[in-house]
Amino acid sequence: MTIKAILFDAYGTLFDVYSVKERCEQHFQGKGEDISRTWREKQLEYCFLTQILQKYEPFDQLTEKALKASLAIHGAEGSEKECADLMKEYEQLRPFEETEEVLKQLKGKQTFIYSNGTRGMLDPLIKNNGFQDLIGALSADEIRQYKPSPASYSYAMEKLGLDKAEILFVSSNQWDIAGASSFGFRTAWINRTGEPVSALGFEPASICSDLKGLLEEKY
Repeated sequence: MTIKAILFDAYGTLFDVYSVKERCEQHFQGKGEDISRTWREKQLEYCFLTQILQKYEPFDQLTEKALKASLAIHGAEGSEKECADLMKEYEQLRPFEETEEVLKQLKGKQTFIYSNGTRGMLDPLIKNNGFQDLIGALSADEIRQYKPSPASYSYAMEKLGLDKAEILFVSSNQWDIAGASSFGFRTAWINRTGEPVSALGFEPASICSDLKGLLEEKY
């Protein structure tokens, strides 16, 4: 079947989550990069734990808790004002350099972000980068089931009103590709770092070094 819609993960796929390191560095000199990396690690850890334990909390709340954990780990005492300022950076993440051009060239298909992030995080991010006419947003928060749970991908499929085979799912996160592939979506892994394919066996239909690779595939 022909691909009719493309679902993009947001964080690490369209937008660089580590672009927050510059603001982190402004507040905590010499610790910006370490704080940004631990922040992301804790964000994902908390997301997966709450899903497994069935103790759902919205992604924005988990992101703030992950930030505070990262600051504590790196011995940075952040005020509430500094934490709020860093949280606002998630509404202004820098897109990867090819993101806008690729989205423009895909305008003939339905394109949506499908993210664990809340709409309160995603809508400002899209607007602040001027992507309103290029991509819509769906959030796993609407069903309170985080990716990579099967229920989260099922929800996205139902919202689009399409069959699995009509949807291409794109992510740079291999755990997300594993979940979407297991569910039955056709998947494209944006493997920016040359990471080896997971030994778990959920291989993507295609692997691209960046988003431009999507334009070379025949969907």
